[in-house]
Amino acid sequence: MTTSPVVGSALAPNYHPLPVTLATGEGAWVTDTDGRRYLDMLAGYSALNFGHRHPALVAAAHAQLDRLTLTSRAFDHDLLEPFAQALAGLVGPLLAGTSHLVLPMNTGAEAVETAIKAARKWGYEVRGVPADRATVVVADGNFHGRTTTIVSFSSDPDARRGFGPFTPGFVTVPYGDAAALARAIDETTVAVLLEPVQGEQGVVVPPLDYLAAVRRACDDAGVLLVADEIQSGLGRTGSTLACERFDVRPDLVTLGKALGGGVLPVSAVVGRADVLEVLTAGTHGSTFGGNPLACAVALAVVDLLTPGTLQARARTLGEHVGDRLDPLVNRGLLTDVRTIGLWAGIDVAPSAPGGPASGRELCERLLARGVLAKDTHGATIRLAPPLTVDVADLDTALDRLTDALTSR
Repeated sequence: MTTSPVVGSALAPNYHPLPVTLATGEGAWVTDTDGRRYLDMLAGYSALNFGHRHPALVAAAHAQLDRLTLTSRAFDHDLLEPFAQALAGLVGPLLAGTSHLVLPMNTGAEAVETAIKAARKWGYEVRGVPADRATVVVADGNFHGRTTTIVSFSSDPDARRGFGPFTPGFVTVPYGDAAALARAIDETTVAVLLEPVQGEQGVVVPPLDYLAAVRRACDDAGVLLVADEIQSGLGRTGSTLACERFDVRPDLVTLGKALGGGVLPVSAVVGRADVLEVLTAGTHGSTFGGNPLACAVALAVVDLLTPGTLQARARTLGEHVGDRLDPLVNRGLLTDVRTIGLWAGIDVAPSAPGGPASGRELCERLLARGVLAKDTHGATIRLAPPLTVDVADLDTALDRLTDALTSR
């Protein structure tokens, strides 16, 4: 019996990637299968905050591969508690409360689901919400993952269409409108779930007083503030957490992407001990959550962030990016630029002479110039290079961006 050769791709078409196939990477540079090099200005949506194959992270993974890779949480292992202590030490001082716990998971969406479950159970057992009545207030334009529960409160038609029936228990308000959010909180509310900066929406930065007003509304009502820092956290915005930039301390924070250093999926919920303690044995779990390999890499990530130099570097380089991009708005090549730390959302001007008609076209032009970026929501692209990028390389990418905005 013979088998026919596969014609076309065997992959399900749930992505529309740019026409490039990558083979190797180091730092801010990647190389495709034809040997052409590109500057990576996306960094895996912040999963590669420390660049491709950071030597400290690769060394940690290699060392652990020779020891132990998985036990499941049926047993402890010798890195689980050190990981929890290290992450709580890094993030705990930035959170509400005096005692903090870490609940390790794998993907960002799992961390968000975990936070929702913890908030609901806390709401029933501590806040006294009637059984099965708990609600969570969320923001329009959010992106928290793609599980069936999470897409139930997405406002993105592509994320929702065809995936109903939707999970109840979520109330959506406009992002940046603290008054509307406060009005939405009632006796069934257990938590407010927000991205401090909306990444997928195009690096949308809220008004300076917004998160502080949200914190006050949560305190006044006695409900939890849950910050989704999966994209914005761990150095991206020029601080360990984006909430720091607004002087706000959430009750729970979800972390992912950069926590795995671009080596493997690692996520966690970190927050007030009195909240996470409601998840007792048997109420929540994960086979791979907190596995030894994940803990080894995540410990190395915490070590990289502990001195604070990468966070400071992201803030300084981000100001440089803003200085380079703002004049492009004045020239009519862009309609808007939003930056916070080493993270930028830029909106193309489709009417500009010779300019790209969409964010996708701009990304294709950049690809032809050896720069990788990603579009979102039609006219917007995001720039999120590794925090370790050389200034000269960053300027090269910005030079090529300027050229791509004016010529094919």
